[in-house]
Amino acid sequence: MNDLLLITGLGNPGEKYKNTRHNTGFMITGALAEKYGITGKFSSKLNAITGKGKIKNTETVIVQPQTFMNLSGEAVARVLKWYGIGVENLFVIFDDISLELGKIRFRPSGSAGGHNGIKSIIAACGSENFPRLKVGIGPDPGEQLWAGYVLKPFSEGEKKYLPEITDVCIEAVEYYITEDMDAARNRYNGLDILEEVRQQDN
Repeated sequence: MNDLLLITGLGNPGEKYKNTRHNTGFMITGALAEKYGITGKFSSKLNAITGKGKIKNTETVIVQPQTFMNLSGEAVARVLKWYGIGVENLFVIFDDISLELGKIRFRPSGSAGGHNGIKSIIAACGSENFPRLKVGIGPDPGEQLWAGYVLKPFSEGEKKYLPEITDVCIEAVEYYITEDMDAARNRYNGLDILEEVRQQDN
């Protein structure tokens, strides 16, 4: 990957939503930025927090839309236009209710699967063809309960696993950057992070 890479984490802005499940994308991209010393600044023109730096020798912009989840695509489309790059240079990290906590999944493209942030990006950019990392926040409570569930904080029992989940997600993104989508899928899509942590504890 020689071109500029736009890593976007999805979430809702503000203290109220800071530690909710729906802000998993913010959590991962925030930790990634911190690891690589990338400082984010808010741009009212882009309606996003952006920071530029190098990750594994790849010029990268880390983006956190500040539009609220359902309008994430507005900010993403503006940032892509600002940097003059196409949707194929976009990589999105977001929460997935259909995956159990501790499981992650790379996908090269595809539909929104009920995720409003992804739905907004597809609509604003006119394409489903962007790679992504889905981070499990399940168990799925059922569609009628989705809206309330994703806006709840993680339980105390779940919180103890978040540092390990974050570390594995960062490692997975680094691996994707240095290798490719196929290699990343092969290595990480079957992983159960919680199970690995439990085995280490025993």
